[in-house]
Amino acid sequence: MGCAPDSDDVYLRPSVKTAAKLLVVGHFAVGKTTFVGTLSEIRPLRTEEVMTQAGALVDDLAGTRDKTTTTVAMDFGRLTINDSLVLYLFGAPGQRRFTKLWHDMTRGALGALVLADTRRLSHSFEVMGLLEELNLPYAVAVNDFEGAPVHSLDEVREALDLLDETPLVRCDARHPDSSTRALISLVEYLLSRKTELEHA
Repeated sequence: MGCAPDSDDVYLRPSVKTAAKLLVVGHFAVGKTTFVGTLSEIRPLRTEEVMTQAGALVDDLAGTRDKTTTTVAMDFGRLTINDSLVLYLFGAPGQRRFTKLWHDMTRGALGALVLADTRRLSHSFEVMGLLEELNLPYAVAVNDFEGAPVHSLDEVREALDLLDETPLVRCDARHPDSSTRALISLVEYLLSRKTELEHA
């Protein structure tokens, strides 16, 4: 699994019976575009534009001095799990001005993976609050940036005030194995919730 942008295998296998929509969300510059691109087996759709001086007035660039582009609509990728199941990954822009787009993107989504950055943990509250408002289950993955403060997952859980049941893992959005494990934590959580609801 991982990005294969030059692959000719663009079309779904005829055996695929189930497609699941998952969101990859988080605050501005947390690594969503990188994450989707790392896992997508097709050339990912990206809607990145060069940041302008006008954008600098509304986007918090603290800790992101090297960032020159920003997502203005969404990222999209595809990951085939087996012969019958495929995941569609939708990366949502992290700025507040795209909240309406979030509402549209959550339609039909089974859940979301929230990427977090220990340099700006407080920025995750708005993202998680919106998911809770939309009643969309989520897992959290701490995207490890070079030079970022290192905290234990217990400390991060407490700082983010996460429920005990909410999955919390570390990942490096640049690496397929690490990103896959983060996505698996979300999928396993969604499956466990489905089982609980069926037996309720």
